[in-house]
Amino acid sequence: MANKYYLAIDIGASSGRHILGTIKNGKIVLEEIFRFKNGAIKKDGKLVWDIDALFNSILEGLKKCKDAGKIPESLGIDTWGVDYALLDDNDLLLDEIFSYRDERTLSVIDEVFSVIPENELYKRTGIQKQVFNTIFQLYSDKKSGKLEKAKTYLMTPDYLNFLLTGVKANEYTIASTTGLINAKTREWDGEILDKLGIKKEIFGELKMPGTVLGNLKPEIAKEVGFDVKVVLPASHDTASAVMAVPSTDKPLYISSGTWSLMGIETQKENTSEESSKLGFTNEGGYERSIRYLKNIMGMWMMQCVKKEFNDKYSFTDFVDEARKVKGEPSVVDANDLSFFSPDSMIDAVKNYCKKTGQKVPETAGEIALCIYTSLAICYKKTLDEIENIVGETFPVISVVGGGSQNVLMSELTAKYTGRKVECGPVEATAIGNLLAQILASGEIKDLSEGKKLIAKSFEIKEY
Repeated sequence: MANKYYLAIDIGASSGRHILGTIKNGKIVLEEIFRFKNGAIKKDGKLVWDIDALFNSILEGLKKCKDAGKIPESLGIDTWGVDYALLDDNDLLLDEIFSYRDERTLSVIDEVFSVIPENELYKRTGIQKQVFNTIFQLYSDKKSGKLEKAKTYLMTPDYLNFLLTGVKANEYTIASTTGLINAKTREWDGEILDKLGIKKEIFGELKMPGTVLGNLKPEIAKEVGFDVKVVLPASHDTASAVMAVPSTDKPLYISSGTWSLMGIETQKENTSEESSKLGFTNEGGYERSIRYLKNIMGMWMMQCVKKEFNDKYSFTDFVDEARKVKGEPSVVDANDLSFFSPDSMIDAVKNYCKKTGQKVPETAGEIALCIYTSLAICYKKTLDEIENIVGETFPVISVVGGGSQNVLMSELTAKYTGRKVECGPVEATAIGNLLAQILASGEIKDLSEGKKLIAKSFEIKEY
């Protein structure tokens, strides 16, 4: 019998890839078929995504599947959260798709809170206040008059699915990042939309991961050389990554990439005042679960530093340089806003150390060690907060995603948290995406079976 292939199209803020998955001899086997660059671009003073280039890259990757003679049963797309497309009466984009790092939200946050106080908003949605939250982006669009012309609201992966299939759908996990979903009902919160004057009719019914959306539009199928079913995975990349955490117990996880997302999966939302004060967020997961987590600045800091050194050092080189550093490293608050979108990450780190009276890191190794240590300390603080809030102890931290390959980071995490750290799988987001498709196909029966399959298929390192 020929192998059944599934295709995960996993698009992050800096790159995307097409990963084929198949079950062979009781294990998931992955093959990266195509990789492409992504990144926000400056256009007319706005920070936006080049959505046409992204879509062309999706088609390019599908053609590579055809070239390889590996036609998938289905495909699923996941991306980062919070960003969205607005379509007009003719289903055309009203404007660019803004990047969450664009500064247009800064001027409206106080105004949103004057309409709905911050504590009331958190009580309803359980979403942590972040300058980039969709609710602020949409309110900015309302003030500019853009919303009046909008007929349809689609998150980034929803829009890419629409371009492929012609079917409009709002997937639950990605919608949960907007700050417009009620944490209890897990549906769009009509009262919030009413108060902010955002028209409800642009939002569609929420669809769950595993929903079969439809087939490719005939002209797309013709262009790529085959037709394929489009299935909704957990479209938010973190929700997909959490599906791939191999433990079937209730683990504490860190999805480590551009961001570090640290939390637990639970059936019960927590929208308490304490939770809000500590900056935790309640996002959607597979089967309407809640991912109770905190956003931590993550490997974004090292990605910026690498770029500033003109890619002279690889990420492995930075680890090697960091290991050579003598003495105690300086430490920064990894979640300080000065690291969110600085002109220079190196300057931001140095200035923070100067301001706090610490030794200023100068070499590549000192800067890297400062960042890695700061992240590990941030993980320790977050672990303590989660354990206090939920009244449970978590002896193991499961690290998935690209950051799980950083051995020094894993050692420091184990050292500062005092917990066993299990690392892997690296390709967690793509694996979670594939898992939702495999579950939809009926090839495995439930998520628990899927997690056992992952544990059997991929190397998990312990620290």
